Amino acid sequence: MNQTIVKNWNARVKTTDTVYHLGDIALYFTHPAGISNQAVYDVLKSLNGHLVLIKGNHDSRAFFKYLNNHNFMVGGKPKFEFHDVGVLIKFNHRQYYMTHYPMMMGIVKQIINLHGHIHHYSVNIKEDINVGVDTPETDYLDYKIPFGTPFSEKDIEQMVQGKFTDFAKRS
Repeated sequence: MNQTIVKNWNARVKTTDTVYHLGDIALYFTHPAGISNQAVYDVLKSLNGHLVLIKGNHDSRAFFKYLNNHNFMVGGKPKFEFHDVGVLIKFNHRQYYMTHYPMMMGIVKQIINLHGHIHHYSVNIKEDINVGVDTPETDYLDYKIPFGTPFSEKDIEQMVQGKFTDFAKRS
């Protein structure tokens, strides 16, 4: 599984790209924890790009500290950047709040919440897009994404438009 993810990830992501990982980086627990931390670190350092890591419910502060203590530079930037809750970014004339947990944004309809956490499920809110590795939201794509491949801006835009169109049909 790890080799498939690394292969598919690196086929899409250049070393200069930035990838946002929305939590639950890995589930591999051993005693002592340093063994699993090292194993996960070995996989992460083999992935192309600068990784912005948003803490998930299965990511410990100790693990993030381990990664930070082993951080290294890639293209003039640290390999890893860390956030506890989320990151707000703008692209394609939209604002995206990237979090681990789905967020209910209320009346702020101009912000799209990209999230993980809920695995094979979709939030019944058009502005919430599950972008986890096992999301059903890929049904809005008119092409297949290989397992473990990060979503591109094009993929995200097609999922957002697909979900918006789906919700418009319901009204």
